[in-house]
Amino acid sequence: MARLGRNFLGSRDDLHVQSVTMTDYIYRDAILEQHVRLFWGAMVLNFFMDDNARPHRANIVDECLQSEDITRMDWPAYSPDLNPIEHVWDMLGRRIAARQPRPTCLPELRRALLDEW
Repeated sequence: MARLGRNFLGSRDDLHVQSVTMTDYIYRDAILEQHVRLFWGAMVLNFFMDDNARPHRANIVDECLQSEDITRMDWPAYSPDLNPIEHVWDMLGRRIAARQPRPTCLPELRRALLDEW
């Protein structure tokens, strides 16, 4: 799992590659608590966008967002074209697929993602 996006100053964040399966607890603790919550007060727009992945929709995530008064942007399931980050993933995927030689293991994939980012 990797997290990326724009920071509150409008510049590009670093790419964070996580080597474990994303769970609701990891999403809350590693993403929401360490990144979103810290910068929420400085955000220009007053909504948070994620996708409809199961860990993102868990009760503990809802409770975390509510406790910080963070509003989640509602949008339909199965609509990747509406999520700008899906276009970034597509671009990264195309760049990784075009690499010669292609990554053949997870450490190589991680390095290639960071290089392309």
